[in-house]
Amino acid sequence: MENYVCTVCGYEYDPEIGDPNGGIGPGTPFEDIAEDWVCPVCGATKDLFEPLEL
Repeated sequence: MENYVCTVCGYEYDPEIGDPNGGIGPGTPFEDIAEDWVCPVCGATKDLFEPLEL
């Protein structure tokens, strides 16, 4: 599973951790998150995230 980064604030979504405060459980791929989910740091929409280049 790939990590994604918010292009607005730099928050990194790690699918192994999820977003517990946003109701996204560990092991949830970014692609499976609801389209109305927003960045927990800055509120950016999901379409403003890009795959993290490692």
